[in-house]
Amino acid sequence: MKKLKLSFLMLLLFTLLIGCSSQNQNTGGSESGDSKTVTFGVTPWTSTIPPTKVAKLLLEDMGYTVKEKNADAGGVYTGLSRGDLDVFMDAWLPDMHANYMNRYKNQLEDLAVSYKEGELGWVIPSNIEGIDSIEDLKGKENLFGGKVYGIEEGAGMTVTSKEMIEEYGLDLEYVASSEGGMLAQASKFIKSGDPVLFLGWRPHPMFVDYDLKVLEDPKGFFKTSEVHVVVNNGLKEKSPEVHEFLSNWSMPVEDIEEMIVKIEDGANEEEVAQEWIDNNQDKVNAMLGK
Repeated sequence: MKKLKLSFLMLLLFTLLIGCSSQNQNTGGSESGDSKTVTFGVTPWTSTIPPTKVAKLLLEDMGYTVKEKNADAGGVYTGLSRGDLDVFMDAWLPDMHANYMNRYKNQLEDLAVSYKEGELGWVIPSNIEGIDSIEDLKGKENLFGGKVYGIEEGAGMTVTSKEMIEEYGLDLEYVASSEGGMLAQASKFIKSGDPVLFLGWRPHPMFVDYDLKVLEDPKGFFKTSEVHVVVNNGLKEKSPEVHEFLSNWSMPVEDIEEMIVKIEDGANEEEVAQEWIDNNQDKVNAMLGK
């Protein structure tokens, strides 16, 4: 009887060991499976959507599962640094996002330049005369109600704009909001013919919808930026095929602006992205290394 019990216990122990071994193997398989999942950080900016959706569709065609996580710029870079996110398609460098790149430089990789024409700064309607530079705002702040309308608190443009107000000695209040909130406020003023001061950047349909001018910035806070693809520095080991694909990434700024306008007009984001893919097979093949 004792021998029978001992045999039973040994069999039970053997079964448990096999189960644990199988579970460990499955866990390893899950980690391996995670290499087929790519997570994109998505900021609440219209310029982020087209390249993210194009990359998503192409990666899905390559057999990957693609997830998107929405966050402000600070949240995206933090997620990239922790490995919670793999890719960000809308990094404005070398200046606007330099603080994030410097903070997390050991965890991030600057992988590719998407386009070089990333103009940004403070903008006003073009019909406002006598103000062509930020320095020209001095003493004329009341013309704009003493406010400059901007985007969310975590954005690089917000941080820079607050520094500019102090450095230029301007009596302005920075009004932080979402991109949509800022544009709604700007649109209200422009349609009523009233002056308004707000943040602008290209690519963006605001330059299609309204006649705007970017104010000169003599102190050099805002410079023409390049828009880069930034990834977690573990992506190459995790998903070398994805890393190789994104290292070849490039999209003309004009194409992105056209896509933004279509999306703003109500078109489905992924349908717009697929249309770009269908009409630009030469660019797609170059990025895929074909």
